[in-house]
Amino acid sequence: MYQADQSRYTVLPYRRCGSSGLLLPAVSLGLWHNFGDTAPYENMRALCRTAFDHGITHFDLANNYGPEPGAAETNFGKILRDDLMPYRDELIISTKAGYTMWDGPYGDWGSRKYLLASLDQSLRRMGLDYVDIFYHHRMDPKTPLEETMGALAQAVRSGKALYAGLSNYDGPTLEKAAAILDELHVPFVINQNRYSILDRTVEKNGLKETAAKLGKGIITFSPLAQGRLTDRYLHGIPADSRVHTDGRFLKESDLTPELLGRIAKLNDLAAARGQTLAEMALAWLLAKEEITSVLVGASRPSQILDNIKAVENTGFTAEELAEIDRLSV
Repeated sequence: MYQADQSRYTVLPYRRCGSSGLLLPAVSLGLWHNFGDTAPYENMRALCRTAFDHGITHFDLANNYGPEPGAAETNFGKILRDDLMPYRDELIISTKAGYTMWDGPYGDWGSRKYLLASLDQSLRRMGLDYVDIFYHHRMDPKTPLEETMGALAQAVRSGKALYAGLSNYDGPTLEKAAAILDELHVPFVINQNRYSILDRTVEKNGLKETAAKLGKGIITFSPLAQGRLTDRYLHGIPADSRVHTDGRFLKESDLTPELLGRIAKLNDLAAARGQTLAEMALAWLLAKEEITSVLVGASRPSQILDNIKAVENTGFTAEELAEIDRLSV
């Protein structure tokens, strides 16, 4: 029977979600990849055990994570039953709805019908009574924001979610959504957005600035840009890489000579700091006070151990930051 490491809370700092009472580990585990039906169950189990044994209390899912959609939640539910359920009150489990999940007009976007049905399905797959954070996964230009936020409010009022979150929103829409949720007395605490040295959209679309102004946390996904901000692709594409095993989100054509040249220079800068490129990329995000947590994916437990080393050095000189800015565009 699994017993968690007794020193697990000595590894990572815990950072506040904006001005709320909720703390998240500086590094969280995302189940976007490597938890579908194509992955070995014992490896998934080892990933979750390693994460929790090293202070990662936050496990981030969505209804459509797989492959196939729903598979990650089903597999995580099995891991909960086998290992983690005795520690449920020490875990932050999040899920989302907003992308295509099932056929027909009610399995996508942001209607009340879709969000509340999806949350019920997610709870069944994981064997849970509630999730800690329930997100709307993307902006819906056709559904009134009041309806979507009302569905999040209902999820919280029903006890099926403790907090609400928004994912892939921009600054202006976030501000409107937050005003509605405040009026409904919903504990909206966090935004989840793509953010990395190579993708700084949140600095340009108002999300980062607005979240800070409103006292909301930010958790970043793809902080390593699907593996580009590692040394993995500097010397060719490994046979077991995501490019070959799951080409949906990173393709060989994405790894241009120009990009690989910039990554090599970032790698040199990281080495001069005594870090790997991945550690520096995560540390660059964690150096920003607006950022609550960085979401990492992993295919091996050793990658989790490598990533949490990022918290050991999150200080940057002005010269280092300027060089990263130069190489990020």
